[in-house]
Amino acid sequence: MSSSITTLADEALIAFDTLTDRASNLIEPTLRLGVTGLSRAGKTVFITSLVHNLLHGGRLPMFQASHSGRLAGATLEPQPDDAVPRFQYEDHAARLIEERLWPDSTRAISELRLVIEYESASGWNRFFSGGRLCLDIVDYPGEWLLDLPLLGQDFAAFSLNAASLARSLARLDLATPWLERAGAINPHKPANEADARELARLYTDYLRACKRDERALSTLPPGRFLMPGDLEGSPALTFAPLPNLPDTPAPKGSLQAMMERRFESYKSVVVKPFFREHVARLDRQIVLIDAMQAMNAGREAVIDLERALSDVLSCFRPGRGNLLTSLVSRRIDKVLIAATKADHLHHESHDRLEAIARRIVDRASQNIGSSGAHIEVLALAAVRATREATARQDGETLPVIVGIPLEGEKIGTETFDGKRKTAIFPGDLPLNPDSFFKAVDSGSQAMPPDINIVRFRPPVIEQSDSGVKLSLPHIRLDRALEYLLGDRLA
Repeated sequence: MSSSITTLADEALIAFDTLTDRASNLIEPTLRLGVTGLSRAGKTVFITSLVHNLLHGGRLPMFQASHSGRLAGATLEPQPDDAVPRFQYEDHAARLIEERLWPDSTRAISELRLVIEYESASGWNRFFSGGRLCLDIVDYPGEWLLDLPLLGQDFAAFSLNAASLARSLARLDLATPWLERAGAINPHKPANEADARELARLYTDYLRACKRDERALSTLPPGRFLMPGDLEGSPALTFAPLPNLPDTPAPKGSLQAMMERRFESYKSVVVKPFFREHVARLDRQIVLIDAMQAMNAGREAVIDLERALSDVLSCFRPGRGNLLTSLVSRRIDKVLIAATKADHLHHESHDRLEAIARRIVDRASQNIGSSGAHIEVLALAAVRATREATARQDGETLPVIVGIPLEGEKIGTETFDGKRKTAIFPGDLPLNPDSFFKAVDSGSQAMPPDINIVRFRPPVIEQSDSGVKLSLPHIRLDRALEYLLGDRLA
């Protein structure tokens, strides 16, 4: 995290929290894993599948502790942070497995502790280690993470950046009601609560429209405008950026002064505590992205995803500290960027999806001069909802995916009923990711071949001969686990 957004007082509080956590870890080895994602990327599904596979002995061939038979088991235990809501794993698993419906999206922060019992691969480690790791999974909305760069901005910079983004090609038509109303108001007029509420509503409507699938835009701060929780209607959320601010200071009692004060309150009441109490305490982080939806929405959505990832990567405290600094300053030493919903493609395109996601991440890292933490990129499906097959069409054999599309999903003129199994040709991603990004960089509207993006129902979970339901099927969840946890179970 840049020093421009943390004060000495913030750093002192973070150091105190870190010392407290380190002392606890001497008694109970713990890894805090942050799980976040950008707009419908599947955070809840990922956590549910991760926990279900570890609890039920899922097929995890690339997860070495599991493949070598060193995992003794996993259990859920009470989380250490009593003030944080518990991630309702049981409810989400029942919805996936029993009802075959996807769980609701993350709306607030939650936490879950999974205790993993294992045998170390090293005799030396077996002598000193109890073979027990507490995995504290911290689930939070990606929109909240994208608020952290606001800590380095004053209200004028926030307004300038927001107005510039709103006037971009992908957003202007959605932002026009807010831009026109805000532009017509003299910011030095006397403060009026009715004006503040109207501008906040128009700005929030614009952010919601940006998030819809047709645009699939990712950079949407302030995040609590979309997920207000118990702050809904509070002054800290009743403000909006003001375009075309004059250079002169805001008069006391003016609308601009009110907006500036509420913006600062938003940072101090909402954003800073979130960073200090949660993000600054993480050891590892996975960020889920829906790269396919962005590609399907077009060039501007891909550019916006890259912009959002730049902001996300700038928010973490990357790198490995030395023995002394690690006692008072926690660093995220591994970040995984996962392109989800790989089961929406034939396996021939999984590596292509990963290559495109890697290019987006590389470009985002270059934008901020990122260094330190090793950033891995992976294409995965936390829950595999399809299987693969082939179909003959016009004398040609096509690779297809087979599943049950959700009720109301469409391809062309066909609308699915949520009951019928269907074979779909998902389309192809470009073999060379450069061809895609050349089109993006040139501003050309030429995009990769269309991808048939259809949401499928969760799969039927098979049972063993003894009647026990097996673990949730996945694609590359084992590789994600190996990267995020493997060294801690060695």
